[in-house]
Amino acid sequence: MSLRDLFRQVMAIYEQEKREKLSKERRAFQLMTKAIPEKIKALPFVESDRYIVKGSVGQGVWTDVPWVAVMDQKVTDSTQRGYYIVYLFSEDMCRLYLTLAQGVTETPRDEMERVKRDIHQLIPAGERVRTDDDIRLGENKRAKDYERSVAAYIVYSFDDLPSDEQLARDLEMMIGYYRQYVERTKPAALPEQALSYREAVEHIHSYISAKGFYYTKEEVTNLFLSLKTKPFVILSGISGTGKTKMVQWFAESVGATEDNGRFTFIPVRPDWNDGSDLLGYVDIKGDFKPGPLANVVTEAENHPDKPYFVVLDEMNLARVEHYFSDVLSVMESRRWENGRIISSRLLSKETAGRDFFLPPNVYIIGTVNMDETTHPFSKKVLDRANTIEFNRVRLDHLDFLRDLPTVAPLSIGQEWFAARYLHLKDVYADYPKLIEDVTKQLVEINRILEPLGAHIGYRVRDEICFYLAYNEEGKLMELDKAFDYCLMQKILPRLSGSDARLERALNQLFILCAGFEPDGDYGGALDVSYARYPKSAEKIWHMLRRLEDDGFTSFWLGA
Repeated sequence: MSLRDLFRQVMAIYEQEKREKLSKERRAFQLMTKAIPEKIKALPFVESDRYIVKGSVGQGVWTDVPWVAVMDQKVTDSTQRGYYIVYLFSEDMCRLYLTLAQGVTETPRDEMERVKRDIHQLIPAGERVRTDDDIRLGENKRAKDYERSVAAYIVYSFDDLPSDEQLARDLEMMIGYYRQYVERTKPAALPEQALSYREAVEHIHSYISAKGFYYTKEEVTNLFLSLKTKPFVILSGISGTGKTKMVQWFAESVGATEDNGRFTFIPVRPDWNDGSDLLGYVDIKGDFKPGPLANVVTEAENHPDKPYFVVLDEMNLARVEHYFSDVLSVMESRRWENGRIISSRLLSKETAGRDFFLPPNVYIIGTVNMDETTHPFSKKVLDRANTIEFNRVRLDHLDFLRDLPTVAPLSIGQEWFAARYLHLKDVYADYPKLIEDVTKQLVEINRILEPLGAHIGYRVRDEICFYLAYNEEGKLMELDKAFDYCLMQKILPRLSGSDARLERALNQLFILCAGFEPDGDYGGALDVSYARYPKSAEKIWHMLRRLEDDGFTSFWLGA
């Protein structure tokens, strides 16, 4: 049956079938969800490895505006967000619209209007494709929402539906405009002459070393991968190991300084108990007084091509869950929309005079010490960060007393730090075997941790996969070495306790990391030179020693 006849059948029977209960046996359901999508997918210009074709007549009940969407998998996989091609049937079934539309659920109105204007610029005057607002789908709210979402359309009537050849030409033309817009709005690739990840890491390491600080290139690489995976990192360790300075020189090496406003140092106070100290508050006169992070957000929004670094110094002097919870929640809301990363509102217009969102070019690094003056972290916080430990001290590193070569900072833009993955589906398309192999290891680790209630969830799994994919993309570290960092930073910080279950779990994790059983002589020397994951094996060894000596252990306790 031709595509034209399939469309006409839907328009002829839909109103009658809508009076009955929705079921998969209904002819309209079969046409919309199977026959029409399959016919469209068979067209030679609808590439099966790029486009998803999906039809809907409602969820549980009939919708007033049934649709069939053609979606680019690289841009969106849902009609709630992004932009796509969609056939929309009018409520009275007299008209069918081929449209270039946007998600009506997750797209703000001002963003929708901007996208419509951009699409209009692509379409020459006099084309069959219309860009006016004369589309008429119906009078109910869903119909009006769809009308508002449409940027361009071609209208057909039941009595004058064109031939299959014309329908195919129209769809191919609309896909052409669609692809032009996708190409125009996708994140820019690194310029040909830009530094590779490896070259950029080497530059940052050289810059920090020239300042007289001793950090290995591997540690610099790990910080970069952690920031690229998630724009929130925790640096832990004893006081005086240079955690803050490392971030300052890291930022300065890529052109972000306090002078240009792209590096901000925020000391956390013990009396912070809500987000107002960080984000801002409304004073007694009703005026909004922005906090230090709100000021950074404003600057970052104005310069989306530059990375902005924020240090929350001694961030656990106050309870992180109290003053930082809003930021953590908004960070988890990040999603792709029209080829860009956007977030939910950080501050509302009613509070701040305008809506604040968390820009993707803001990177927050918290420095922490664990002593009697600080607060422990909840799993909610640890799940949302890479926790990098700095306890190594080299007192005999005296290079800062010698004449060191000068290394000038480079202006490295946001494209080098920008996230490419927000969902596991994003990364699986590029690295399917990597994801499958890593997931198998994480399943085994979860088997060990589940009796403790310390097993990881989907968020941790996904972020470990992102980290390893970025590492593979840049050829920065061997896979086992990179996974070792992930174990240290995403899994071991969750472990603490005093019972036999924890001891059994630590022993099993040690075997997984080292390849042999601990002999119980934790006071002796440990040789992890042949271990698969030596850093994690050594940390677990120290945790087992504390458990034996003190009856309690934690990732956060010193060896």
